[in-house]
Amino acid sequence: MTTLKQFQSQSARPLPVIVLADTSGSMSVDGKIEALNKALKDMVSTFAGESRLRAELQVAVITFGGSADVHLPLTAAHKIEQMKDLPANGGTPMGAAFTLAANMIEDKEQIPSRAYKPVVILVSDGHPTDNFASGLELLMNGERSAKATRFAMGIGSDADFTLLSDFANDVEAPVFKAENARDIHRFFKAVTMSVTARSQSTTPNQSVPLSLPSSSTITNEDDEFEELDF
Repeated sequence: MTTLKQFQSQSARPLPVIVLADTSGSMSVDGKIEALNKALKDMVSTFAGESRLRAELQVAVITFGGSADVHLPLTAAHKIEQMKDLPANGGTPMGAAFTLAANMIEDKEQIPSRAYKPVVILVSDGHPTDNFASGLELLMNGERSAKATRFAMGIGSDADFTLLSDFANDVEAPVFKAENARDIHRFFKAVTMSVTARSQSTTPNQSVPLSLPSSSTITNEDDEFEELDF
């Protein structure tokens, strides 16, 4: 007899969320990497608790700090037992991260044709230290990756906001600028709400605009971030 869980697993279509996380050395100061780690864990925890009747939220994390690496392969959120903390060191090979993300999206073994359009989230506090143009071209204009929704956040005044603006493609969600660690959490809360709204919608392929929560809606557990300035 087919159980309800088996039915949900068979009928739910993947909704991939790919995070491109800057883990260069500059992220190690002023609480930036700690805030990013907490925000990622909270996002995954929220996704894990969502219904899987229509869409199964999946998460991948690609880091770029010294080298570009798949920190977390694309995994169903409810199967992620623990998010390992991201380190912070090295340069900013953002172009290599773009290439990894594009290859992941174009690979039908990792993201099947029945999947909903992916969401790609770019977070950075600096400028690329590699030749990023070819990787960005792959991600923006690939047969499948061009259809992804792309959000971007720049952290501090040294972020490359011109590149981040080129990357982001949601007209309702311009590049978000994080001035402090709490802003990182606000951005990820907004992305989490947007993606979960999509997963619950009757049209999960349709993007849901970001709605940034005010500072007053951030829970007391986030107070540790309030005084951290970049």
